Amino acid sequence: MTHKVFIDGEAGTTGLEVQGRLLAHPDITLIQLDASQRKDTDARRQAMAAADAVILCLPDASAVAAAQMAAEVNVPVIDASTAHRVAADWVYGFPELTAKQRGAIQSSRQIANVGCYASAMIAMLRPLREAGLLGADADVGFSAISGYSGGGKDLIAYMQAGEKPRNFAYALNLAHKHLPEVLAHGDLAKPPIFTPMVGDFYAGMLVIMPLHLRVFRKNITINDIHNALAEHYADSPFIRTHAPNDAPAMHARGFLGVDDLIGTNYMDLHLFHPEGNTGDIGVLLARLDNLGKGASGSAVQNLNLILGIDETTALI
Repeated sequence: MTHKVFIDGEAGTTGLEVQGRLLAHPDITLIQLDASQRKDTDARRQAMAAADAVILCLPDASAVAAAQMAAEVNVPVIDASTAHRVAADWVYGFPELTAKQRGAIQSSRQIANVGCYASAMIAMLRPLREAGLLGADADVGFSAISGYSGGGKDLIAYMQAGEKPRNFAYALNLAHKHLPEVLAHGDLAKPPIFTPMVGDFYAGMLVIMPLHLRVFRKNITINDIHNALAEHYADSPFIRTHAPNDAPAMHARGFLGVDDLIGTNYMDLHLFHPEGNTGDIGVLLARLDNLGKGASGSAVQNLNLILGIDETTALI
């Protein structure tokens, strides 16, 4: 059975990535508007009414209005903006969040697609919270680097015009827009300290969580953390947990590449600690494509779920 899907905002960065995946999807036919109709309310409404599902790739304010339009024509909607990620009447579009999340997505008509940085932070936090290893009020921090495509059209234009600086930290007010969803869906009582950076490359993402084991709820080891992650993601087709100090995953020089998963919907979780013992420190890292598992890949994964299609279709 072929399903009809309309991408509202297909000309944007995420929209184009979703479009590319769906054009290769064997069970999807895209409803597409001419460029002159993309901002025409009536044309968009008609496209939504004809669709089996709608994906919104719009700025927040526009996404709120488009979501209301989708509700009026009674079509399931996946919103890739930040507008609904902590809304009580929307289901969070991170299928691996809990054992029940896939079912919640499948039965919902309003899915808030996960944010790129947030997907990595939550992927590390939630299993530790579910396993009782980390308290909700623990002092947690993350650093990260992403390709500049994560900043959308404005940042892409800045980088491609050759502006400087080419590599930079930002959100230094410690109020990044992804923190509300990390707080809510990472099951924390207070937001983590988060220091993101942009690198002079188009796509790819690495998010790092320092591990001071003294902040955990009980005396645990790096192996306990690994076991909690491995158990949580045992049935996931996309999130892969590597053994502590997994040398085969690394470059011969000891490098861990930021761009190794570009074009895929995978997220790899890595644990590292001082050689010879598990000690009381370590680092937990998540690698992904910020445009894949962090955006358009997740949107297609959620789409597959709500349409009753195999979760991995057009993603592996």
